[in-house]
Amino acid sequence: MTRVGEEVVSRGVNSDTPLYQATKTRLLESLSGGVYRPGDALPAEKDLAARYGISIGTLRKAVDELVDEGILIRQQGRGTFVASHDRERLLYYFFHIVAHEGGKTYPRVELHSFTRGRASSEESAKLHLAPDAPVIRLRNLLTLGEAPVMVDDITLSSARFPKLGEAGIRGRASTLYQLYQAGFGLTIVRTSERLRAVAAPADVATLLRLPRAAPTLMIRRVALGYHDDPIEWRVSHADTTAHEYFSELGS
Repeated sequence: MTRVGEEVVSRGVNSDTPLYQATKTRLLESLSGGVYRPGDALPAEKDLAARYGISIGTLRKAVDELVDEGILIRQQGRGTFVASHDRERLLYYFFHIVAHEGGKTYPRVELHSFTRGRASSEESAKLHLAPDAPVIRLRNLLTLGEAPVMVDDITLSSARFPKLGEAGIRGRASTLYQLYQAGFGLTIVRTSERLRAVAAPADVATLLRLPRAAPTLMIRRVALGYHDDPIEWRVSHADTTAHEYFSELGS
């Protein structure tokens, strides 16, 4: 795609796409392709604009959107960096269970089970897998203070996580999302969630120390990568007796 005074090679981008959006697509291709890795600083604006053959203003608009989406991070006086997953990022973007009237705190996460199997129809649909594709399933118990508050049932494609085993999950240095990023080059940039109240399944009620069929908040989440590719399917049950769902993203 060519504009007067500006030129950018836009593979797979419609010719009607605004130039800054085409630039954003190119940047996302560089991120997903590992040209710029988590924690890396981007080149100076003038150098990156020259590389793409665009104005600094066009580049800045593309970068601004990626910063707003949490994919890039600006650090005053230092430059712009590729976001990397850590505990603080998990709290702000991806963990939304807090005590009534309380602030966010990092949960203790205990791996309850690790199994392999074949994808159900729902798992296949959510992860864009072939029917009966091999998958990995994790169950985590999350505790705040001394209270178990949530059970996470997580499904991953075995093909996207080769050689991931129980030892790797238990021995990870930080969050699961950091493990996906550092160990497998898969960066989760956003999630799509649906919430509803349901009766706790018997096994979940036991883990959460609840009466059988007690009400829980069920959170169904698809975690998505740079190009909205599904990386993780997660179904959570949260005890809202003393806790609630709280998110202030976009405020």
